[in-house]
Amino acid sequence: MAMSRRKTERLLSLVVCLLSARRYLTATQIRAAVPGYPESFDAFKRMFERDKDELRELGIPLETGTNAVGDDELGYRISRQAYELPDIRLEPDEVAMLGLAARVWRRAELAGAADGALLKLRAAGADSEDDLSQPRIEPRVQTAEPAFGPLWQAVRDRRPVAFGYRVPGRSTALRRNLEPWGVTYRRGHWYVVGFDTDREAERVFRLSRIEGTVSFTGPAGSVTVPPDTDVRAAVRDWDHEPASPRTCVLRVRAGAGLGLRRYAERIAADCEPGWDLVELSYTDTGWTSEHIAGFGPDVVVLEPSDLRDAVIGRLKGVLA
Repeated sequence: MAMSRRKTERLLSLVVCLLSARRYLTATQIRAAVPGYPESFDAFKRMFERDKDELRELGIPLETGTNAVGDDELGYRISRQAYELPDIRLEPDEVAMLGLAARVWRRAELAGAADGALLKLRAAGADSEDDLSQPRIEPRVQTAEPAFGPLWQAVRDRRPVAFGYRVPGRSTALRRNLEPWGVTYRRGHWYVVGFDTDREAERVFRLSRIEGTVSFTGPAGSVTVPPDTDVRAAVRDWDHEPASPRTCVLRVRAGAGLGLRRYAERIAADCEPGWDLVELSYTDTGWTSEHIAGFGPDVVVLEPSDLRDAVIGRLKGVLA
């Protein structure tokens, strides 16, 4: 039977806490340190007993004991020596694949469950190993979308959100109120799927078109995901027709903007010395504005106006 995501996150946090602790942790400390347990202590004890059995079934060496002679309450920990794998010899091709995977998983905040567990563990008064919170390789998904982190957190915690969303052809962003169901990736873009409370219907939003801050508008656990939800299918149906290509005109400093010049349809000398006029096609205003903004003062958007406004907005966001 497949393990639910909430249970997986809770067990991961439990393992991190018990593995990083230098002392045996009592049930009270574990309850305070690990997210996902119920408020009722009786309900916590029942769930914790099931989690201990689950960890032992997975082969994780969960130990019980006390920190000093005379302690009445048992504590729990995971021996790092018993948990860690022996030295593994990798072939060159296996090393190459691991290196590729490490480069692919970048930037997105997918280590939040473990980091949060360590923070709560320290807050509960238990020591933890510093090197465990700073792994040699931290898995991350490649995305530069500022909205990814808060939306992933909202999906994880079942919290409604609000954000500004820029529709193609409009220069100003519209406010959207969403109960998010999931975040997924398709054809080079990230999307969030959920229930739009203003339109009372399922909606798909591309993260690159979200402007400003994603704010939480309700408590954790207040969003219910329909049991038959298929986030990937929703995005696939929404993205069945590619956007029509558009043309932009850029003023690019001589010797700069090689990533733009490579795909240019036309390059001509500008009337202003030291600059060139570069024309290229694009379909996604959000992604293109982010790409252009990365060149800083070496690139100026002359037209269209909505692309120029989007680049200015991203540059102002960086300054802010």
